[in-house]
Amino acid sequence: MSTKPTTTDLEWTDLDQRAVDTARVLAMDSVQKVGNGHPGTAMSLAPAAYLLFQKLMRHDPSDAGWVGRDRFVLSPGHTSLTLYVQLYLAGFGLELEDLKSFRTWGSLTPGHPEYGHTTGVETTTGPLGQGIANAVGMAMAARYERGLFDPEAPEGASPFDHTIWAIVSDGDLEEGISAEASSLAGHQKLGNIVALYDDNHISIEGDTATALSEDVLKRYEAYGWHVQRIEQAADGDFDIEQLYAALKAAQAETERPSIIAARTIIAWPAPNAQNTEASHGSALGADEVAATKRVLGFDPEQHFQVDTEVINHTRGLVDRAREAHAAWDKKLQEWRNNNPGRAADFDRVTAGELPDGWESALPVFEAGKDVATRKASGQVLKALGGVIPELWGGSADLAGSNNTTIDASSSFLPKGNPLPEADPYGRTIHFGIREHAMGSTMNGIALHGNTRVYGGTFLVFSDYMRPAVRLAALMKLPVTYVWTHDSIGLGEDGPTHQPVEHLSALRAIPGLNIVRPADANETVIAWREITRRHNDKPAPHGLALTRQNVPTYEANEDAAKGGYVLFEAEGGQPQVILIGTGSEVQLAVEAREQLQAAGVPTRVVSMPSIEWFEEQDKGYRDSVLPPSVKARVAVEAGIGLTWYRYVGEAGRIVSLEHFGASADYKVLYREFGLTADSVVTAARESLDAAGQ
Repeated sequence: MSTKPTTTDLEWTDLDQRAVDTARVLAMDSVQKVGNGHPGTAMSLAPAAYLLFQKLMRHDPSDAGWVGRDRFVLSPGHTSLTLYVQLYLAGFGLELEDLKSFRTWGSLTPGHPEYGHTTGVETTTGPLGQGIANAVGMAMAARYERGLFDPEAPEGASPFDHTIWAIVSDGDLEEGISAEASSLAGHQKLGNIVALYDDNHISIEGDTATALSEDVLKRYEAYGWHVQRIEQAADGDFDIEQLYAALKAAQAETERPSIIAARTIIAWPAPNAQNTEASHGSALGADEVAATKRVLGFDPEQHFQVDTEVINHTRGLVDRAREAHAAWDKKLQEWRNNNPGRAADFDRVTAGELPDGWESALPVFEAGKDVATRKASGQVLKALGGVIPELWGGSADLAGSNNTTIDASSSFLPKGNPLPEADPYGRTIHFGIREHAMGSTMNGIALHGNTRVYGGTFLVFSDYMRPAVRLAALMKLPVTYVWTHDSIGLGEDGPTHQPVEHLSALRAIPGLNIVRPADANETVIAWREITRRHNDKPAPHGLALTRQNVPTYEANEDAAKGGYVLFEAEGGQPQVILIGTGSEVQLAVEAREQLQAAGVPTRVVSMPSIEWFEEQDKGYRDSVLPPSVKARVAVEAGIGLTWYRYVGEAGRIVSLEHFGASADYKVLYREFGLTADSVVTAARESLDAAGQ
């Protein structure tokens, strides 16, 4: 094949162009076969995706999880074929049959890319804007990882230096999450991220002029990004040399994140469907597919046509990747020889192991003293931080309230930041007032691997994070949310800041574990269990912590099972069971004392995590909540939706079925009936209903 003249080091042959056009054909045919999907963007982005996968990215189809790889994020997940076709061409494990089963039951090619489902997919994207925010988190994690293992290396010289590549769309950049995350990336001077903006001027409702008129690049320039724009070639397609030069220039820019706006024509080169909103989310139709194949020089009667020489050429990537991988391995070995201590830490971290004796660093709190669980959490974090260097995190500008500052002398901030604690490799992240971006960048940090991240805000503002939290649960990512001020117990700030429905709403997310510890010692056990589960049972965890002080009880290891007997009935088998979480456990304990004094044997069950409790076998669950005991009361300062399945027909729930108010928390608990007396009354009603 002939090589086109070039002013760059890019070798682009006729066979490369045929591979790009093959990608376009495969995108059309995949959507046409299933009858639904998004062909247009996959067609227009085919040259850019091919350029990244075949010419620019450092990755290895034979080792998709290679630590030294670049990362690729397809933020507009609806154009999943942009990614799937390149994974097929490059040899990551997808075959033609997978493209033929696009969007069908059990396939490796679902409608939107899913992390953990398809090899080579780095994150689950679908909700627009999440992907670019994930990419920002990956870039943060890459910098922190470098700081852990190779901080003194010159820029670009470390085996831990790599690039985060992302493709973003108009839709991504209209979503507010992208503004939050992009602002954070610019502030952090994340020079290891390159975003290609597919500026195709088309959305579902037509031309983007219906809703978008700002100068996107000026906005990103204001964020502190390095910006470039490339125009179409004369024929309306990508100018490959110009695109390659822009991507290389962006990769070379290490002081700022980079974005390249590329004017594209959706569904190029379909004769009639190009530049139409219909091509965004609908099959082109048999006639248009055939016509486009003719334009591209393909047989319109063939479907999923891939020339042997094309697939042999594209899958030659594995040989090129093997060479790059071997060169990286050599560089890593040199680093190991020069840094044996850090190499040992690297091996431990990549194996998912914790330092020997880490649990001995955890505090133990004296029973009988009143301590807010947010304060206890802060002490645990500082203790863990001293022995687990890969643990880092921060808060959405609420560190003093969330107690999330793991190291006050070390802030994750770029060179040039004026604060005295600024350190590009610092432990404490300042997410700013960007809860949604905090959640999504935490997902990116977890996806990148090799660190452990947490982030804090008030529980009520978990609403702002919910899309990212849901995706963390969907991907089973080990991120930890430190949600404090967990009830009306926060007091005078009033109903806008008092979470009422949030615990039940968050528990409704499959795969999210909510942990609401009753006291300081349960908080310690909760953090210990979350830390243990990071690799063995990866999942997001939300800690719901009190602002106000609560009594401290003797530590009970069964707290790690999610529910356990805190105080047993005296004077016989329990006649009634009182179930509490968080700050309301003390109400159950006080109510038990009254009932016991009245001759009613009463058991108190603390249930910090329903999700952990449900993991236990039936025998254990029945030992805590014996089916024979029908009289039960659950008490929690939120709506009672969670508790009906645990109290049964004869049971009662002491809850809060309305918004809070502005007053001292003790007044609020009294006025809203969240008292030990209310629990006693409910217990007597339940005993009557149970016929006891």
